[in-house]
Amino acid sequence: MKSILLRRQFLEFFHSKSHAIVNSAPIVLKDDPTLMFTNAGMNQFKSYFLGNSEPKSVRVTNSQKCLRVSGKHNDLEEVGKDTYHHTMFEMLGNWSFGDYFKKEAIEWAWEFLTEVLKISKDNLYVTIFEGDEADGLEKDTVAYEYWKALVEEDKILLGNKKDNFWEMGDQGPCGPASEIHVDIRTEEEKAKVPGKDLVNQDHPQVVEIWNLVFIQYNRKANGSLETLPSRHIDTGMGFERLCMVMQDKTSNYDTDVFTPIIQSIENITGKTYGKTEETDIAIRVIADHVRAVAFAIADGQLPSSTGAGYVIRRILRRAIRYGFTFLDVKTPFIFQLVNVLAKQMGEAFPEILTQAELCKNVIREEEKSFLRTLEQGLGMLDNLMEASSSKTISGEKAFELYDTFGFPIDLTSLILSEQGYKLDFEAFQKELSKQKKRSKDAAETSSSDWTEVGSSGAEVFVGYDQTEVQTQLVKYRKVTSKKEGEQYQLVLSKTPFYPEGGGQVGDRGVLEFKDGSKVYILDTKKENNQIIHFSKTLPKALDEEFIAKVDVSRRQKTAANHTATHLLHQALRQVLGTHVEQKGSMVQADYLRFDFSHFSKLTAEELQAVEDFVNSRIEESLSFEEERQIAYDAAIEKGAIALFGEKYGDKVRLVKFGDSMELCGGTHVNNTSKLWHFIIKNESSVASGIRRIEAITSEAAKAFLTKESQILDSVKSILNQPQDILKSVESLQEENLNLKKEVEQLNQLKLKQIKTELQSELQDMGGVNFVSQQVDLDAGAMKDLAFQIGGEQENVFIVLGSQAQGKALLACYISKSLVDSEGWNAGKIIKSLGKHIQGGGGGQAFFATAGGKNPGGIPKALEEAKSLVEQKST
Repeated sequence: MKSILLRRQFLEFFHSKSHAIVNSAPIVLKDDPTLMFTNAGMNQFKSYFLGNSEPKSVRVTNSQKCLRVSGKHNDLEEVGKDTYHHTMFEMLGNWSFGDYFKKEAIEWAWEFLTEVLKISKDNLYVTIFEGDEADGLEKDTVAYEYWKALVEEDKILLGNKKDNFWEMGDQGPCGPASEIHVDIRTEEEKAKVPGKDLVNQDHPQVVEIWNLVFIQYNRKANGSLETLPSRHIDTGMGFERLCMVMQDKTSNYDTDVFTPIIQSIENITGKTYGKTEETDIAIRVIADHVRAVAFAIADGQLPSSTGAGYVIRRILRRAIRYGFTFLDVKTPFIFQLVNVLAKQMGEAFPEILTQAELCKNVIREEEKSFLRTLEQGLGMLDNLMEASSSKTISGEKAFELYDTFGFPIDLTSLILSEQGYKLDFEAFQKELSKQKKRSKDAAETSSSDWTEVGSSGAEVFVGYDQTEVQTQLVKYRKVTSKKEGEQYQLVLSKTPFYPEGGGQVGDRGVLEFKDGSKVYILDTKKENNQIIHFSKTLPKALDEEFIAKVDVSRRQKTAANHTATHLLHQALRQVLGTHVEQKGSMVQADYLRFDFSHFSKLTAEELQAVEDFVNSRIEESLSFEEERQIAYDAAIEKGAIALFGEKYGDKVRLVKFGDSMELCGGTHVNNTSKLWHFIIKNESSVASGIRRIEAITSEAAKAFLTKESQILDSVKSILNQPQDILKSVESLQEENLNLKKEVEQLNQLKLKQIKTELQSELQDMGGVNFVSQQVDLDAGAMKDLAFQIGGEQENVFIVLGSQAQGKALLACYISKSLVDSEGWNAGKIIKSLGKHIQGGGGGQAFFATAGGKNPGGIPKALEEAKSLVEQKST
């Protein structure tokens, strides 16, 4: 059964059981501070499990893109080495939010596997939770009884807390799980060892394919469990593993999910899959990793040096390294696999089709960059080996290569072993542990349980219409981190505070109480569909009503910049073409940043045209128009632009300024005239095919122009208030150029004169033409002078000293014939002379320089040089 059909059959089966089919959420998470990436199918439904929002449908199903490469679920180093771990994978799932529970989940899973897919019941095993004394949980006898009606009792196995109790994190909804495992070994192998003895033993052909989670508890911060008011179902089935079973393969990589990519790798590299384990691992790594990287880029996450972007870069670099080391490919090639991937998965995930060119451009540039890093690292490693006398390379140096230059430690180990060297791996591990501890300490956060105060009804956001409102505290908790210290997170019954989202920063402001006390809100974010207000203090009276006030000045400046991003987007599409798409933004009170797709640097004329377009819209005083609850399809039909990497619901907010129409949840000015003026400060590259514009509006633009005007006035004053300042500056430039030419001519005459003097003072000291003298020249001129004399005279030894602006300079030149015959080395000599001027230096055997902070030591340095030659000549 082809993978496309298998995915379709799963969704249609649960659709027939009254489940709504929903789209996969983006692989990159934007509104969940606890996760970088979607690592399970339930992530997009967390707010339903927590009771923070109501689902449109109580039964849903989908195929969710997942990424597991960081945190608790980290399979990265296993990927490629076996045949069933992946970074990115698809999770087929069905969910019930307070509707059906264990009975239906178990019966439908069994029906789909055995009746729809016709998998033999003889090859299936199930596990149930055995209970846990520490948590006070008993064996899941309910699930056991349901399974007993479908499966022979000897195929129902008990699983411990690690395997059969699922938790989304240290806190939150959780519950017992029931796994379904399949045994796809040969009949001969099954006869030797029963399948039940290999369940959860990491056997490559006895694998878990479906996990049915019965969410019925909430794990509190103190570790205790409380029963949830509603019970939920959360299931996840590994799509790649299911394809392996249905296509009668023993490896996920032998299914049609991967074979087109593997065949493409074979064609590009000339290597054959299935010949050697070393080659196979490399090909599996690349085939897996290109999927993860391409889908992450398509969902809005570019490789970078921090956060989620660093994880994506790390995955891609692992793939490049395997190609470089084991497939012997020294040029970019992974980007070529995107076309195969897009063709194969575009039907289920159209974003990989629409963003294919972007994915290819970004991956190609990352490959080029890292291949340069590998070359640089190889050179540095050669130097380390040359400098080592013990045939053991320092772990600290290897860590520096790894940490500073991104050179992989396993590649370092491989190269060293090939050259007969050893790595002090223990020292490397110590340095790595120190780094991990620093990172962990910086990111570590602990929080208490939520304390309920008021009614726990749905929180109401009124920030589009009001900047202050009477409200009360619903709940709070204390959060502690090394970075922010101790803070409180507050949830209000009504709030005017806009939470960070869509590139716009969260609001700040104050809570004002009847007794005159105040609680300052430092930031606002959204987590699991709740608006969280951050403060350093708690209200004195927790159950008292108060006034929540947004910092209006900051909000208005931020809103002006957000409106500017819409006009900028429109301008770029007008000036550059409709290929332009927003790829990210940052909207703050003092400036805005806008990333967009475009293939080349903008010219000065294009930048001016973009700036003029936006300012024309400002001058037109366009009014703000919005539709808050318009159907998504209707908004798109009207011509609204849906932003890159965002997940939209059925109902959206449409924001309009004239012909500019976008789906947007941010705050805006009521008229474009409030922007006052738009100024582009900078345009740069973010990645291949991605450009960035930084700009300012309103108060920041006024301040910028005021400062520029003051600078212009100062220039006019210095130039004695010329009538034409531009002409006056041009005249100064021309005059300056002429003076430079004159100075250069004088310096040449001066150099010629000093050269004549030095040549006349050359002393023959035992066959060496020696001279040492203090001269009034800079470092470059001293070098020119020494080389000129050395080119005209034989067996020359010259030492020159100079001082400029309180600093001392020394230069030493020795003819190559003396270097060869006498063994003199200018680099070593200059280091000795440098101590007189309280400095150091170095260079080559025939020429070296030194710099120091004691000009008074120059005569002693010149005397020592002369003594050195005298000793040699006697």
